[in-house]
Amino acid sequence: MHTPYRPDPPVVLDRREGPHGEVVLRRHGDLLQIIANGTFLMDTSDGRSERLLVDAAYEALDGRPRPSVLVGGLGVGFSLAHAAADPRWGRITVVEREQAIIDWHLEGPLSALSREALCDPRTDIVHADLVAYVSGSFAAANGTSDAPPSPPAATYDALCLDIDNGPDWTVTQSNENLYSAAGLAACHARLNPGGVLAVWSAKPSSAFDSALRNAGFQQVRTEEITVARGVPDVVHLATRAA
Repeated sequence: MHTPYRPDPPVVLDRREGPHGEVVLRRHGDLLQIIANGTFLMDTSDGRSERLLVDAAYEALDGRPRPSVLVGGLGVGFSLAHAAADPRWGRITVVEREQAIIDWHLEGPLSALSREALCDPRTDIVHADLVAYVSGSFAAANGTSDAPPSPPAATYDALCLDIDNGPDWTVTQSNENLYSAAGLAACHARLNPGGVLAVWSAKPSSAFDSALRNAGFQQVRTEEITVARGVPDVVHLATRAA
């Protein structure tokens, strides 16, 4: 008689209470996982979606030299690492609201994924709520690189946003403001003419596409990202008029 295989349970490496609730870093086998308020956010299993989010934004641009990019959400660091590994990008700003996640990259288990990117002189990590940062209403941002935080009025050639499981499945209720008419108007204002907004989602959202058009974006479309199991992930893309 064979004993059934039972994988080892996840091991919590750190658990913190922040202004937006609980955030947990845990190890499950070879994987590191981030859990926020009991909702699985991401792990270190693949990173394909995060890399393609950055690539899709770059490819949607008009070939301008060394475009600037704002990455919304540090996560496990795949998007940042991929952008920093590409010499075609110019300024790279990452906005992360959870100090715990920043700490896990600076001095914790996630540093192995992001160490080189964090040392890149193009990189600036800003500790701020993305919704507040995009709207310019945050009170202060704590830069974690040697460079000072980007000013509230900074504009970018690309916004790559990955802070939720999609516009219809947010991690916290306040994040819904990012996908509202006011939030999308703020994103539009943060883009340079001809700039690209790229938003990751676990599934397509026709309502979000309509909201993008209503906010004045052009060339609104979705690109599917094949995953190992289940339905494809999606990147919503939209362009500010040149």
